Amino acid sequence: MYTEFAHRRHWLKPDRVLTHDEYELLRDRARQWAAQDRQWVDVTTEFGPPSVLFGGSNPFYGKTLGYLSPDPAHPMISFHLWNGSAPDAGTWPPEHDQPLLLAVRYGEGPFAQTFTFTPEGQRRKPTPDESCEPW
Repeated sequence: MYTEFAHRRHWLKPDRVLTHDEYELLRDRARQWAAQDRQWVDVTTEFGPPSVLFGGSNPFYGKTLGYLSPDPAHPMISFHLWNGSAPDAGTWPPEHDQPLLLAVRYGEGPFAQTFTFTPEGQRRKPTPDESCEPW
């Protein structure tokens, strides 16, 4: 959300800005495309390098790939990736060679309307008894 704010004010210096056609294609396909399990390399192969990379380039760590439209009024499309061991494994490095795509987010409005989980993301969502209680 802070990135979108900075982009709208022309403060952000993204690595890449999609063309209008690229952005529309990505926006129109992202939710359906996320209906299958994917990895970092799948996202960048399909949609190209991100406008903004949140997190480092080391594949053993999670990250978010943000894609921006040339129109700052359009919301960023974010791909949320995770890489980590199973909770009880206690090993390093993580079990995956590439971060796994857990969710795609874009749009404005309530969380449930802007966030799309992949099947892997659905499997990793906490159960109600694992949720954090407010302090």
